[in-house]
Amino acid sequence: MSARPRLPDTIEVLERGWLSANNVLLFDGGEAALVDSGYVTHAQQTVALVRTALDGRRLGRLINTHSHSDHIGGNASVQRAFGCTITVPVGMERAVTHWDEAALLLSTAAQAGERFQADATLAPGDRFVAGALEWRAIAAPGHDMDALAYYNAERRILMSGDALWRDGFGILFADVLGTGDGLGEARRTLEGIGRLAVDVVIPGHGAPFAEFDDALERAFARLQAFEADGARMARNAIRACVTFKLLDVRSMALDELPRHLDETPLYREANRRFLGLAPDALAGWLVKELERAGVARREHGKLVVS
Repeated sequence: MSARPRLPDTIEVLERGWLSANNVLLFDGGEAALVDSGYVTHAQQTVALVRTALDGRRLGRLINTHSHSDHIGGNASVQRAFGCTITVPVGMERAVTHWDEAALLLSTAAQAGERFQADATLAPGDRFVAGALEWRAIAAPGHDMDALAYYNAERRILMSGDALWRDGFGILFADVLGTGDGLGEARRTLEGIGRLAVDVVIPGHGAPFAEFDDALERAFARLQAFEADGARMARNAIRACVTFKLLDVRSMALDELPRHLDETPLYREANRRFLGLAPDALAGWLVKELERAGVARREHGKLVVS
């Protein structure tokens, strides 16, 4: 296991897990900015964690990497608590303004979010100063077609959101749903990121890491596997999103699972396009997969988080 890389004193990462994305605090004297706010059911925990980390400083801005529920779910609560402005990637502004729950994947994936309004936007190439460092916004489509990553060239730090993790990247929803070329965009994103000089990656989930080249190699291998086998990509999406749901609700009735999979657009479309299973068969496969992975167990007619 490699040692955790050292970050500048002006950066603090609140590592959250998989239901809520990491929160990154960037300090400038008595002022601070926050990148991403976690899931809505963790909002009060997010506020408490941020308040402790601020230690009397003022939170001036909340900046999002992309529009998914585990990154924007605490936006409204954080703004109420601290009076900060909210800045979003320019490509998601319309969906936020009109609160388009399908475009934000909330209704599509049976997830929740509290409505908020964006005060400002960032576009690829835009620059801002936070944590006494200048950051450049970089287009990072694939997992989210409007996503941005934030890069500081001086300290060679990349806030990658869900475009690059230590062991992969986020679900390619566009391909699973048939709405776009997420595979191609993800490949172009990884190629672009790979041209940067990076010493430390702060991902949307998981600990900051220094093994940039190895992470890229793993991501490209995962991408190639999905390009070769769309069914594998679809199964990954279903497994990951149901795991996300279980982390939130803690248990689901087994006899309700086939209906949930058939009524939720993401699962229904992934199954229709790639798997072709009856709802009962899809639910049976999923339960076995989650048990095999140690994610969940059957208990008194329910699927329960392990």
